[in-house]
Amino acid sequence: MKRRTTGTPGQALALAAALCAVLALPGTASAEPGDLPPYRTADDAKPRKGTASSADGPRLAKGGVYTDTLAPGEKKYYSVELDAKSSAWLSAVAQPRTGSKVAFGDGISVVLEDTDGTGCSNEEVTFGADGTARPLAANAGRVIKPDDGCQDAGVYNFSVERESENTSDPSVWPVELRFMQEPPVKGTVPTTPPETGNLPTAAPDPPTGEPEKIKGGTGFNDAVGMDEGVWKDRLRPGETRFYRVPVDWGQRLMLSAEFGTAQTSDENAYASGGVRVDVYNPARGYVGGEGAMYQADDPAAVPFAAAPVDYVNRYSYDGAASQTGVAGWYYVAVHAKAELGDFVKGSVPVTLRTSVTGKAEEGPSYEGDAAEAGFGVTDEDKEQATDGVTADEAKESGDDGLNLLAYGGIGAGTVLLLVLGVWTLTARRRAAPADAVPYPAGAPGPYGTQQYPQQYPGQQPPQGWG
Repeated sequence: MKRRTTGTPGQALALAAALCAVLALPGTASAEPGDLPPYRTADDAKPRKGTASSADGPRLAKGGVYTDTLAPGEKKYYSVELDAKSSAWLSAVAQPRTGSKVAFGDGISVVLEDTDGTGCSNEEVTFGADGTARPLAANAGRVIKPDDGCQDAGVYNFSVERESENTSDPSVWPVELRFMQEPPVKGTVPTTPPETGNLPTAAPDPPTGEPEKIKGGTGFNDAVGMDEGVWKDRLRPGETRFYRVPVDWGQRLMLSAEFGTAQTSDENAYASGGVRVDVYNPARGYVGGEGAMYQADDPAAVPFAAAPVDYVNRYSYDGAASQTGVAGWYYVAVHAKAELGDFVKGSVPVTLRTSVTGKAEEGPSYEGDAAEAGFGVTDEDKEQATDGVTADEAKESGDDGLNLLAYGGIGAGTVLLLVLGVWTLTARRRAAPADAVPYPAGAPGPYGTQQYPQQYPGQQPPQGWG
């Protein structure tokens, strides 16, 4: 997990000038002490106002990212144009105000359907228990499968609906929409999913060694790269931090999130489901997650293991396995329940032991660039994971993070300017420092989640799902 140091003094001076320009703009001050940062929307997102009727839903373009809002009980429609050769996924990320009151059944549901009402797939996500507001992501897709529904080229309707109890915060939720389309596959591919019961059950020994510090992002757009190894971060009560791991064809993501002890005002206090880990695929589809009780003077650990990435997994009736049918960046969201603020002083330390098992294999032969569309792993992706940087940080410094300070030709004054600029820009764009003023006591209470597996035409949800 070595950090690379590349660039030129000229690049460093250019970065310093850019940072000065950013700092001179209005509205770039850091967050107030104790405030948790909101979800950071994609920089290239465009506003798009959904409609109450499917008859005139605004068009979403392939590869586009959009923003809208949802009021309690509101349902909005959008339209997309699909060809007859490409699999496609549409996602919605709801962003309730940090610290706002949410109820057990609060959440969003998404549906993709043909214009004649034939359902392609749907998903519903809820908080599962009164308490902590956090970003909620759901996706719906159309996968190419001979003799299945939703295979024709044409216009399809995508809808997003919000459920909200009368006792919940009535504020509108910002929503981020994304339309991802996988390039067509050359020739024919198998459509029979593997038997999930044949997956290996023995987990590899977790990575050991000195942990490297990392600072997770507020969501998918500023998630920080993370490769195999040991990483350490801190979360304030109510905070969710995002990380991303490149997982190639034939590989399997496995990790353990270890939540360490923290200073406390009550050694006997605990929070059921106080800490949680959730994993999403490159199309923001929910792969799975788990929670654990947290007591400040007693460590807690949450393990997670995804199915190996295999193209035919998308045809599985197992909700978790069906979301591991694409290669690319997999996202890890780590959450600390707001209720922890009642007895935790400061923040909760978390150590992430991450493994990517299996040898990378050749994926299907595509007619286009799958990695460019978000479904693949490149050498640059692996470097970003090693460096522990976000996608934007990699772009800003030539995929080399923000590590330009090693050049001896940069004067001390420029170095100081760069450091101060990076600190301020980071405070504006991402979370406040983990050891900042703690989240105020008395924050809203319990936290939970409920996910529904992707459904295809004719598929019935398993017992126990609503």
